[in-house]
Formats: sequence, structure tokens, C-alpha cells
Amino acid sequence: MSPLSPQTCRLAPETLSALRGKWGDRLVCDAPLSGFTRLAIGGPARLLFVAESESDLLDIYRDILAHKLPYFLLGEGSNVLVADEGLEGIVIVNRYAFPPRIEGTIVTAAGGANWHELVVTCTRAGLLGLEFGAGIPGTVGGAVYGNAGAFGQAIGDRTLSVRLVNRAGQIEERPRQAMGFAYRASGLKATGEIVLAATLQLQRGDAAAGLAALEETLRLRAEKHPPPQVRTAGSYFKNVLPVSSAPRRQAAGYFLEQVGGKQLAVGDAAMYEKHANILVNRGRATARDVLALTGELSRRVRDRFGIDLEAEVIYLCQERMHHP
Repeated sequence: MSPLSPQTCRLAPETLSALRGKWGDRLVCDAPLSGFTRLAIGGPARLLFVAESESDLLDIYRDILAHKLPYFLLGEGSNVLVADEGLEGIVIVNRYAFPPRIEGTIVTAAGGANWHELVVTCTRAGLLGLEFGAGIPGTVGGAVYGNAGAFGQAIGDRTLSVRLVNRAGQIEERPRQAMGFAYRASGLKATGEIVLAATLQLQRGDAAAGLAALEETLRLRAEKHPPPQVRTAGSYFKNVLPVSSAPRRQAAGYFLEQVGGKQLAVGDAAMYEKHANILVNRGRATARDVLALTGELSRRVRDRFGIDLEAEVIYLCQERMHHP
């Protein structure tokens, strides 16, 4: 990555001058986003800013509003596929974190905090209710954004409120009922508002029992998920609404396996050998490879089962950038 340069940044000179004067070398131009996603795929962000505090997030968002810049917020990039062409505008990487604040059974965690570490910390303290999320990669803010979950539970079920930077550039404490939580979604996907922190309601319980449940969750994940060193976006498609008498959503992996998902690859993009819905980058996969692979899988499932699969992984292209 190189410091901001008027020769490479396609911004109005007055915008570039104002941003450089304020942020200096903290604002980076033409930063390859492959280094900021777990898939290790993607072209450069025209501008990239790593936020380390609440004031960073508030101030950079106000700059986005003032200069009308397209933007997107990344946590650990665990559920994102970035376009090969890169992105015009600014990508903010949220690294704002603080130790969880615990008041009785209520826990407040920073948006940039690691989600799995929060789960472990709470469980060890005998605050239970998040064990379902053990091993899910990403940040707390990312978990809220996508309503991360497993085993029929999700973070939205435990959320009391979210502290965020709203579309007006103001800090707001928004109650759960106004967050628009749904299966693998929240209203943030439409608004692009920035999560500063989330306040969760947990319950007192036996720490040893909670840790045992947490370890069981990790064991179950390890049976089907790649080891940490593998470049992966995790489950690519959302589970599907029941097509039979099943009471809950049915695993997309079942349908993908029936159409040869475990054996299919395009370039270095492939589905994991132990799970037909987990996408991996074997080395030098591109976003085009991934889209070709998942497009073929979607076609096969549609042709055989009449089901239209919906991607859980966000394809971050220019059209998906948020606009103030």
C-alpha cells in the first residue's frame, strides 16, 4: 500500500486535498483488498482507512457525507467476496475494540471486537447464550450486520440495542426492535450505518457447562469446516426455506452435494471436500472464478430441484457500495 497520491487517486483535487490534510498517511490509496478478506481475493480500494476508535469512525463517516463518497465497512472480511476490478470510493476497516463491559447479565462489546473471543470471554464468566456462535469468524459489528447465527440461533436474538453512526452522521442507540433482524440479515445491509458497539442480554449459568457446550460447537464445526489456515468465506449460500415437511430451513449443502458440489472447481475456486456449501480459495482464485463456480452450482440446483439459492457471502462490487 502506498500513501495518498494525486496521481493515482481518481478524486476531485479539492476532495483529495481536504482528506489528505486531515488524515495524512492514515488514508491509503489503491490498497489491495485481498489482504483484508478471509478469501484473499479482490482488487484495490481507491481509498482505505483503518479506524481504531469511535471518533475515527464518526469523523471518517462525516467526511464521507461531506464529500459524498461511496463507501463500505469491513470487519475481518469473513463473509465477503471483493470484485477483481476493485472499488471506487472508500473502504473503512473497523478495528475499534475494547474489553467487554459487563453489568450483571448485560454485555456491551465493540463493533470491531473479535466475535469468537467475545463468546469465549462471556462463557468463561458464566454468561451464557452465545455458545452457538463459537468459531464463527468475524467481528461483533459484522455479526450484527449479517445477524450471524448457527443451530437455529442468532445474535439478533440476544441483542438489546446497537450503538451506531446513523445516516445523518450522528451517534444513535437503536433498540433491537428497530434493527430489522432477519435470517442472516439486518437493516444495516440497506442503510450502511456503522456499528460502534452492541449490547447483549445473556443469562447466568454454569461456566463449566457453557464451556462444554462451546467446545462441542467447535468440534461440530471442525468436522465439516476447513482449518483456520485455509482461505475460505465459509458457507456461500443461505439455507433454504423448507421444501418438505421440515420445520426449519434446510441445509443448502444437501442440495449442492446432490449436484456434485464437492467435486466442482473453477480455477482455484472450489467447494470444500467435506462440505458442498463451503467455498475455498486453493491458491490464486479470482472473483470471476468464484462467480463462475457458484453460478454453475446455482444452475444445477435450480434445474434439479427448482430451488433458487441465495448467496450469503456478499459480492462487494461497485454496485454494492453504500452511498451517503
